[in-house]
Amino acid sequence: MSIYVGNLDYSINQEDLNEVKSEYGKVKRVHIPTDRETGRVRGFAFVEMESDTDEDKAIKELDGTTWMELTLKVNKARQE
Repeated sequence: MSIYVGNLDYSINQEDLNEVKSEYGKVKRVHIPTDRETGRVRGFAFVEMESDTDEDKAIKELDGTTWMELTLKVNKARQE
């Protein structure tokens, strides 16, 4: 399972997300989608953590918090 992290600053990078999420458990993978044409970060990311418990804790603690002057939207990523 992955976590969706929305409303991110466009200057965000993997190291930034690893640093924040690692406070809630071990981060397995971070994916930050970019625009195909411009290569610019799209303002959201997917973070996969070591366990569902760590993911649940990160969601609970981070959803609605302010980071880099933006209010984060954090929830379970939908499986497509």
